[in-house]
Amino acid sequence: MTAGAAPPVAPPNPAEAARQAQAFPRLTPAQIARIEPHGRRRHVAVGEVVGDAGEPVTRIFVVVSGRLDLVRPPRWVGEEVPTFQAGMFTGERSILAGGRFLARIQAGTPCDVIEVARDALLALIQTDAELSDIFLRAFILRRLQLIDQGFGDVLLLGSNHCQGSLHIREFLTRNGHPYKFVDLDSDADSQAMLDQFHVGAGDVPVVICRGSVVLRNPTIQEVADCLGLNPTIDRTAVNDLVIIGAGPAGLGAAVYAASEGLSVVMIESNAPGGQAGTSSRIENYLGFPLGISGQELAARAYDQAQKFGAKILIAKTAIRLD
Repeated sequence: MTAGAAPPVAPPNPAEAARQAQAFPRLTPAQIARIEPHGRRRHVAVGEVVGDAGEPVTRIFVVVSGRLDLVRPPRWVGEEVPTFQAGMFTGERSILAGGRFLARIQAGTPCDVIEVARDALLALIQTDAELSDIFLRAFILRRLQLIDQGFGDVLLLGSNHCQGSLHIREFLTRNGHPYKFVDLDSDADSQAMLDQFHVGAGDVPVVICRGSVVLRNPTIQEVADCLGLNPTIDRTAVNDLVIIGAGPAGLGAAVYAASEGLSVVMIESNAPGGQAGTSSRIENYLGFPLGISGQELAARAYDQAQKFGAKILIAKTAIRLD
């Protein structure tokens, strides 16, 4: 290498490149044409916000021209945030559950988009096998990337020696919700953070939702409500099936019932998967000869049930059955 020459650029990892292409695919004109009857085309002005952190995720946007940008959440330092260019679409796992936007999405340039409502999207992925595969794989892989990067709407201030901190971390992890954890015992900026949010060491664990709502030593029910983990339920509606507990049996029942067109509500006091969801490896589950982790199995079943329209309530308990 000659003096002053740039170092050689390492070739991209083929497996990682393929994974990234699946997480952020570009739709073909034919695929976009099949999507358009399920949505409405509209123009978005530069700088217009199409989804803000904390708002319910009620739609996705397929970009026909121009660019939509994902805005970094507060205190997040990591890899370059993605942009959505022509042929790409917004959305991640939250759209399946009717959850909340984890960050702001706004137009980086004037653009034309196809806006697809959540109900129309769910109907589409139940009837179009090719698009179902593209959308679901992208939504799941994007959520995994957000978890790996700690990119989201939760800042947890606590300690690895605090039972409450560990309990909330387990709850967020098992529910697949991305968060950033600050260990007050070792982080150099911990006191500045405590001062900024007007909390003391005696308040830990402290959960900061979307940079503004401060929860001191919260229950998991309070965390779930603050983050909007649960879909809106019409309490006057009569459902075909109510399932108590989101263990493997409950999730299986939800998938089978919802796929047959029944209206299903499932109530879970902690996280999907039950005891099986905590297993590092399950070797005797039908269809997985190489084994599968309990959390991955639970996540797949959870997403599959919601694909068919089942509504799953997290951190809720059944008081009585009439």
